Amino acid sequence: MEAFSWVIHKYLMHGVLWNIHKTHHTHGKGFFELNDVFTCIFGGTAIALILLGVEQLDYRFWIGCGISLYGMSYFLLHDVLIHRRLKWFDKPKNKYLKAIAEAHKAHHQTQKENAVSFGLFVVPRRFLKEEGNKE
Repeated sequence: MEAFSWVIHKYLMHGVLWNIHKTHHTHGKGFFELNDVFTCIFGGTAIALILLGVEQLDYRFWIGCGISLYGMSYFLLHDVLIHRRLKWFDKPKNKYLKAIAEAHKAHHQTQKENAVSFGLFVVPRRFLKEEGNKE
């Protein structure tokens, strides 16, 4: 799922779908942003796949479950821990979680072109090393 997400983020969200995704790279006033439409698209796709595959428990069911698990993990890490859209947890203290936050911060320092770190769970080594040097 991480590789699939990386490709979608780099080539679609920072490509032809930039007008939707750019709302995530700017600070808006409201709780929701146009970029949240991707959550609805991915969630709807997962639900459809689960429903289509539940009777036979075939590949569609399991792909839908994988998308759902990835989406829930992404939501907790990205929206709750990193962007703090919901204040459920304190800022991360774990080295890996801090590195994820730093990589995402670097991603937001750029706009459409020259962006870095399109994934979320796989952190480029330089952010792990930088985090280690701060302590």
